[in-house]
Amino acid sequence: MSIHVLGLNHQTAPVSLRERVAFSGDATVAALAALRALPRVHEAALLSTCNRTEIYAVTDDDGSTLADWLATHPADTAGVGEGLHGYLYRHTGSDAVRHLFRVATGLDSLVLGEPQILGQVKDAWATARSAGSLGGQLDRLFQQTFSTAKRARTHTRIGANPVSVASTAVRLAQESFARLEDSTVLLIGAGETIELAARHLVQARVRRLLVANRTLSHAQELASRHGGVALPLTELDKHLGEADVVLSATASREPVLHRPQVQQALAQRRHRPMLLLDLAVPRDIAADVAGIDDVFLYTVDDLQRAIEDNRRSRREAAIEAEAIIDIQVARFMESTAASARTAPLKRLRAHGEAARDEALARARAQLASGEAPESVLEYLAHTLTNRLLHAPTVALRDAALSGNTELARAAERMFPAVPAAGGADAPADVAGAPVPPLAANRK
Repeated sequence: MSIHVLGLNHQTAPVSLRERVAFSGDATVAALAALRALPRVHEAALLSTCNRTEIYAVTDDDGSTLADWLATHPADTAGVGEGLHGYLYRHTGSDAVRHLFRVATGLDSLVLGEPQILGQVKDAWATARSAGSLGGQLDRLFQQTFSTAKRARTHTRIGANPVSVASTAVRLAQESFARLEDSTVLLIGAGETIELAARHLVQARVRRLLVANRTLSHAQELASRHGGVALPLTELDKHLGEADVVLSATASREPVLHRPQVQQALAQRRHRPMLLLDLAVPRDIAADVAGIDDVFLYTVDDLQRAIEDNRRSRREAAIEAEAIIDIQVARFMESTAASARTAPLKRLRAHGEAARDEALARARAQLASGEAPESVLEYLAHTLTNRLLHAPTVALRDAALSGNTELARAAERMFPAVPAAGGADAPADVAGAPVPPLAANRK
């Protein structure tokens, strides 16, 4: 079995495709259940953000099962079919480990070194854990991922002056459109991205802040923290014309802002320009809004140009972070290999402990029923010896009959010859007779 990564991101697929394979909330839990139900998938986790959708899985095939599932499972992939495969990337083994380390550290982000992605990776791990789709291998991988990301961000400047997509959007508004000190900004949504945007807007001394959300109480909480005014999403049309800048990031699968609404808002504004920043995937603002005069619409993909300066300034730190990741990948792969080598020993110990517990429980029951202690001790020793030695005895006998001398030599190294009581090399019942079941009372 190997660790596999299958996904698409802002580098391989446009937002119009990414939004069709995005998962959130209950859809993520259902997707994890569907992945675990696949015949060759043993563990699974799903990371879905505005810039990427990635499946992390432990499978006993080449990962093709995951690609086939992703191309057919989400309802929004209808009509994409096999065409989706051309946008996907695949990583296996150490390459899969390195990919997750780079993602969590911010080296694979739209904004190099951005801090939000680590929290999103932690959320993906927690969701998979709660859904019961994680096993030991992926759980260890995610734990090592968090440690590696913390080390990279602590020992390099990859996280210095952190820049998120939200802060980049606010900076774009400042530099290319309007003085925020003279502007009204409308935020649509109340999640983490909107929270970050609100903080940056307040720091930039925005004149007026409106917050619209489907759940009014969430909008009120966010607005109260940042001195804004909360609105129910049903009143969006009434206040849209007041906004010089609109920044939207909801979890809706359908646009919340359409062309007629924006046209009406522009008429109210007497066609004073509006800047619309759509940070959601799937998109919150209908694509045809971009064709309206006096409207400037940017999506998360458009921010690529705005953040290129940030990417250049962090490249030196990224090189240092990559070196840390290489070391941690090697350590993880070594520990995984060591764990695989010690697995037989763990199974042997577990077998011995289970035999001991069952034999001991039976012996205690016999003592409680009044049997003689000497008889119970004899039963316990006899049963436990046979339980522990039956399987290796049978394996050695079969090896001898088949001419497998390697197993016999290994046994000689593990068990140097020690004369048994009475001069025999082994008890007769261990060497050949079947082991009495523990459930049977030995009288």
